Amino acid sequence: MRLPGDTGIWGERVRRHGKSEVTRPRLLWCMRTMPGAVEGAVAAVAEHFEHGADVGVRGRGATPAEAFAGAAAALGALWAADPSSIRPRRQESVVCQAEDLDHLLVAFLDELIFLFATKRVLLASLEVEIDAPPGGPARLVARGAGENYDPTRHESTVEPKAATLTALAVAREDGGWVAQCVVDV
Repeated sequence: MRLPGDTGIWGERVRRHGKSEVTRPRLLWCMRTMPGAVEGAVAAVAEHFEHGADVGVRGRGATPAEAFAGAAAALGALWAADPSSIRPRRQESVVCQAEDLDHLLVAFLDELIFLFATKRVLLASLEVEIDAPPGGPARLVARGAGENYDPTRHESTVEPKAATLTALAVAREDGGWVAQCVVDV
């Protein structure tokens, strides 16, 4: 059901204490074409899913790296509800390692949360590379372009505090990959 003032896909507009606010997004679809991909190909899909007082982030893609990029886009949409408002003005890199792909997702999202908490940086696009040899630790390198958070241009929904092990999954699904977990807000 759509209410007057509903912001549609980005969230529901509500009135609290006479002030209009946007609640957390219901669903976010963020599709990107990665460099070298066939034109029009969807590289990553980002979604939020409900989880009590927290927010689930989910990414889907043809590879684990694309699914991780989608989960990162879903996380980023909590800081900037409209990802197109983020301009690619500076480059940032994130490197992390974990015992497996599941824990690598948590480590990656926590690194992005740390980047925002310490430098107030939002990333508009991410290229993710994952090396996960059988029996060895999984390693991730992500490079992205973005800018410093500007509350006058980036409409924030909630502030992520940490990625959790709740609903954690990195797995093959429907011919592709899904990467998801709940983020404490």
